[in-house]
Amino acid sequence: MATSLLLAAGVAACSGGAATSDPVAAATVAAVPAPAPAATGMRALTSTELAKLMSPGINLGNTLEALPNETAWGNPVPTQALMNAYKAAGFNTVRVPISWTQYADAGNNISAAWLAHIRQVVDYAHNAGLYTVINIHWDGGWMNHTTYDRQAAINDKLTRFWTQIANNFKNDDDTLLFAGTNEVGQDNTYGAPTPEYAAVQNSFNQTFVNAVRATGGNNALRHLVVQGYFANIDSTAASNTVPKDTVANRLFMEVHYYDPFHFTLDDKSKIWQWGAKATDPAAVEAWANEPWVDAEFQKMKTAFGDKGVPVLLGEYGAGMKAAYPGMDVYRKAWDQYITQSAFRHGLVPVYWDTGGLIDRKTGAQLDPDVIAAIVKASK
Repeated sequence: MATSLLLAAGVAACSGGAATSDPVAAATVAAVPAPAPAATGMRALTSTELAKLMSPGINLGNTLEALPNETAWGNPVPTQALMNAYKAAGFNTVRVPISWTQYADAGNNISAAWLAHIRQVVDYAHNAGLYTVINIHWDGGWMNHTTYDRQAAINDKLTRFWTQIANNFKNDDDTLLFAGTNEVGQDNTYGAPTPEYAAVQNSFNQTFVNAVRATGGNNALRHLVVQGYFANIDSTAASNTVPKDTVANRLFMEVHYYDPFHFTLDDKSKIWQWGAKATDPAAVEAWANEPWVDAEFQKMKTAFGDKGVPVLLGEYGAGMKAAYPGMDVYRKAWDQYITQSAFRHGLVPVYWDTGGLIDRKTGAQLDPDVIAAIVKASK
């Protein structure tokens, strides 16, 4: 999440019910019993098996990644009560976007106080029974230079940061996952990456995996999440390779979904209807309807999921436009369909929320209809 634009439903600008007869449904929704934890807390679960335990998820957005500090974008410091509220609402995973650079010195040494604070937030999530994903988020954009001349310096900083982060959590069990980056690609470019851009961004994923595995402890077996180019589905399916790893079946690929942009995120747009039930051709972008959603998620299933690399849908969501109160019906339909299609295709849906679904101070459900739709669609 590179920006802090907040829409009424708690969705911020980022980038770029389903039929039960879907042929992939039977293969992707069957429950997987969780084996008893080993002494280290790292169960004998492949990432594909773990993925089936994680849905649905919610983002702790616009908080620990906020600049210049975690309350700057209007959200309070996270609490145990908030994590408990996420779990009580039916979420099984919390994704925690994090910035690190503003808490590091010129040598990229992360403040001990900041590491301790992230430790506290992860413990809150663990105590609530949530799977937790922590990452290096936009972080000022220092990774968005996917050119050969910047590659070495960025990989050096990635190694430095992830060595410290991984060491801070090396004894945590497998309910904690690390995600290397967020939406990384060449700044101010659009469309498919060049071979150079793709190669450099793939190298960031490899550097992340290498750095974490080198710290040992439970990190030798931890499930890790690597990112597609700008977390875009089409670019990811076409240009991303799975990093080499020292352990089998412990990697996820991550993408995000906000199609169509003028419906989900553009609060100035007059597009306020979506999907098969839209009634006004002038208010809808018909290209990004239900079949489009299914086709996009099928690309990820074919390219990665079917090959033993499950997919984290790390962000998705649609905001409201105040000028169109009738949009609420279509927004809920979009949220439900994206969640359901992702789940049916084996993706772990993690809703982008900046405080619009659950009150960050009280834990109260602010949008119970959307919460219920997400939770129901993930079963």
